[in-house]
Order: sequence, then C-alpha cells, then structure tokens
Amino acid sequence: MNKDRKLKAVEDPSVESAYVDARVLDPSLIDKSLIERLPQPTGWRILVMPYQGKVKTASGLYIPEEVRERESVATVVSYVLRLGPLAYKDPDKFGPDSTPWCEQGQWVCIGRYSGSRFKIDGGEVRIINDDEVIATLLEPDDVKHV
Repeated sequence: MNKDRKLKAVEDPSVESAYVDARVLDPSLIDKSLIERLPQPTGWRILVMPYQGKVKTASGLYIPEEVRERESVATVVSYVLRLGPLAYKDPDKFGPDSTPWCEQGQWVCIGRYSGSRFKIDGGEVRIINDDEVIATLLEPDDVKHV
C-alpha cells in the first residue's frame, strides 16, 4: 500500500496527492525541505530556535544530549528564523521611523520561558511576539547559559 502511495506522489506532486483518502493527510508524501515546512509566523510574531549549546566543553568533555535539551528549554538565547509580516511595523509601539529590533539570521535574547513551543525534526522552535526580544547578540556563547 505504501508503494502505491509513493508511486501516486511521483505521478502527481501536488499537495492533493498527499491525501491517502478523503480526510487523511500523509505528510510523508509532501516533498518539502524542513526549512520550507517551518511554521510561518503571522502578524507581529517571530519564529526563533533556542540555542542548543556546545556539544563539548573547552576542556574536551562531552555534554550529554539530555543536559543540552533541558538547558535549551530555559535558555534566553535564540536564533531568528522568520519574521511575521507585521513584525516591528506598529508605529504606536515602535515609533513611526523605527528600525526592527532584529532581523532573520540574528541571535537574540528573549524571556526565559517566553513564546509558544513546537517540536520539529532536530529540536524545538518558539513563536514569540516582536516586543519580547530583549537584546541582539553577535555570538550565542557570549551569554552564559547556566
């Protein structure tokens, strides 16, 4: 049955071909990269990925995955993946001639537990409001995480 689905997806690459029957969507039949499948923030929201931390300490000790994952939940450092269409465009909040506090591809400081969390392949992302950015950073390791 899976073989038939894959053949159907090859013949018809549209999203409609990802439906197994009238009401069941099979996401494995959608041919998109992870970056393309990330949630697109709406309105004044920003999509960020919390900093995972280094795999190895400066002295050469490996940090267990459990510890890195636990620390990423409480981290204040995140990487900006996407901005919503209205982010930093409210003149009442940011002024009529204001520049955005951050841009896509920047490291930022946010509130410790701010935002809505989503699990994706490879970790977790958060959607935060544009005014929850506290500061911008050049390097994520400039802020001590523990």
